[in-house]
Amino acid sequence: MFNIEEELKKLPASPGVYIMHDDKDAIIYVGKAISLKNRVRQYFQSSRNKSAKIESMVSHIARFEYIITDSEMEALVLECNLIKEHRPKYNTMLVDDKTYPYIKVTVAENYPRVLFTRMAKKDKSRYFGPYTSAQAVKDTIELLRKMYKIRTCNKSIKEGENNDRPCLYYHMKQCDAPCNHYISKEEYGENIKKVIEFLNGNYTDTLKNLTEKMQKASDEMNYEEAIVYRDLINSVKAIAQKQKITDSNNLENRDVLALATEGEDGIMQVFFIRDGKLIGREHFHMNIPVGESNAQTIVSFIKQFYAGTPFIPKELMLQEEIQEQEILEEWLTAKRGQRVHIRVPKKGTKERMVELAKRNAALVLAQDKERIKREEGRTIGAMKEISDLLGLEHINRVEAFDISNISGYNSVGSMIVYEKGKPKNSDYRKFKIKSVEGPDDYASMEEVLTRRFLHGMEEKKEMAAKQLGEELGSFTKFPDLIMMDGGKGQVHIAEKVLDKLHLNIPVCGMVKDDNHRTRGLYFHDVELPIDTHSEGFKLITRIQDEAHRFAIEFHRSLRSKTQVQSILDDIEGIGEKRRKALLRRFKSVENIKEATLEELAGTESMNQKSAETVYRFFHKEV
Repeated sequence: MFNIEEELKKLPASPGVYIMHDDKDAIIYVGKAISLKNRVRQYFQSSRNKSAKIESMVSHIARFEYIITDSEMEALVLECNLIKEHRPKYNTMLVDDKTYPYIKVTVAENYPRVLFTRMAKKDKSRYFGPYTSAQAVKDTIELLRKMYKIRTCNKSIKEGENNDRPCLYYHMKQCDAPCNHYISKEEYGENIKKVIEFLNGNYTDTLKNLTEKMQKASDEMNYEEAIVYRDLINSVKAIAQKQKITDSNNLENRDVLALATEGEDGIMQVFFIRDGKLIGREHFHMNIPVGESNAQTIVSFIKQFYAGTPFIPKELMLQEEIQEQEILEEWLTAKRGQRVHIRVPKKGTKERMVELAKRNAALVLAQDKERIKREEGRTIGAMKEISDLLGLEHINRVEAFDISNISGYNSVGSMIVYEKGKPKNSDYRKFKIKSVEGPDDYASMEEVLTRRFLHGMEEKKEMAAKQLGEELGSFTKFPDLIMMDGGKGQVHIAEKVLDKLHLNIPVCGMVKDDNHRTRGLYFHDVELPIDTHSEGFKLITRIQDEAHRFAIEFHRSLRSKTQVQSILDDIEGIGEKRRKALLRRFKSVENIKEATLEELAGTESMNQKSAETVYRFFHKEV
């Protein structure tokens, strides 16, 4: 039994992170402290100054634990990681978990490439962004590749080495084939310099160059080529027009943050300013505990957002002063590798920019309030309807299972997960049935459920022996409700597995009518009808359809792989290594069949004899 009073006496006067648990052992709050002893004790001392949020949280604390660190900085980093991992109820949460696209120029390569990425690493490449539109980034990359004939392949090009014959892009005049050294490293490097100038916002030289080429093509009556240059010019102008100069005298990178709140709903508006240009803006929904100040919410946002984004600007501009400014600046500086400042502008252009962001946040909050309510009705509200129908106190996580096979062939199981009424794709899992032969759905489901929960129990034992804070295994989190695709038989199979493993998890079946339409839930040996126009019914239907889709797609992929493998298996003298090499290069059996003898012989691991064997196999009539 955890004795809070006794454990408070054991707290060290060290910096660290404290973790609060409720009576179900769920993590409900994570915080950091310069002194764990002083900070944690404050929660349990009688005081009239406690906010409604703190009062509510303390009333639910069943136990706490802590991790000591060497500094407040380490505690801040650990706090950010734990909040992102566990998403505690009483922490202010950033609802949107977005990663933004960057344009990456691999300048360290002999012949650099221009790539789309969502992660800026500390390597030797140049990164531009972040941008708010993935499509705009893709369009820009395509434009740059066409204008400067930048290679798209991932070949490792070494001096003096020629690769295969040039690819289709060379023949389309969209690449100068550096893989065959049709362009010198110096010439190619000049093109990359122009790409970097373009990404830095210098469009003048590019437009001038394209205009000259268009005019020359037109003078030579090569009108098709002139049209190509004209279209490129229009694309460049379209990109240039999207850039709005905000401060031509100060070309530093900064983010402008402003918050608007109403009750427990908040919108954080962020303007992304790069080299003095507003390249985009984005808003983020915040769930704000009762009684939390704007300054506290802003601090929570900074911790969560900048813990997950690889680009840190030189300056953050806020609407009001915050308490943890110094330690946050130190943390951001360490992540950036250069000094970062947090400022609250009081006058001039910067103050007006913050005010503009604040007005935008208020506008988005007003516009989105009804949409948010509708979305909550479809998700959290629908989950509550299901809870009420089943007489359960609270449902957050639901797992649904389904089996797919054709006459018992390649039987597979699927597990899908919904949390707060939304699919959690990262927790989806697939199972190949190992112990069952033939079309026995009940036995297959018993195997799937047994493997799923045994795996989770083993992971929990392993995690109990490790330090808290490591990433939990995917099976460790158990559901509040299991939903089976079927009625009485499937439900009883699940209950049998749970009883055997001594687990207490409610199980219901999603029952369909004779037309394969969902009609109700089977729970505690009773079929419960449900209003077919309700959000709860619509959510049940989505869960059932998703479990079925996921299982069928997995089964289809296995059938496809088996069919491919069986065809290649029939080719005498072609072993596993050559089969893999052929599929790696040609992607499909159909492409292998269409390949020439020279292409087959030029494939990795293949020689002339093996190429002839494959060619004859697919051209027996010749």
